[in-house]
Amino acid sequence: MSIEVLNFEMKSGDTLKLKGKISDDADRFAVNLGSSPDNITLHFNPRFHDGDDGAVVICNSKCDDCWDSEQRHFNFPFCKGEKFKIHITFTGDAFTIKLPDDSRIEFPNRLSLDTINFVSISGDVKFVSLRRS
Repeated sequence: MSIEVLNFEMKSGDTLKLKGKISDDADRFAVNLGSSPDNITLHFNPRFHDGDDGAVVICNSKCDDCWDSEQRHFNFPFCKGEKFKIHITFTGDAFTIKLPDDSRIEFPNRLSLDTINFVSISGDVKFVSLRRS
């Protein structure tokens, strides 16, 4: 499944609330926030079977279609076949991602964007709800 939303208008202080259900045979899914598909300031990518680390959450950014260095997080509160909620809060200089177990990941706004205009969701997940507040 893949979804792209253009002209999203997420600003500092806004929170993106996502609800979904992970496929029974999931490998990975991704949520991307940025200005375009080639300029992503947050790539949030839970992987159930990463070749190096097993179950891991990858955060990264992409500028002019070139990936930066990954941040790997080993707390993995996602289960195949189960529903989940995540909240991504944009603070201007960073993102705070609240995971299903209420733990948090902090990731910097590496592209220094003032407004998030592009959101994409892809992978082995069915999203039930996407809401900005």
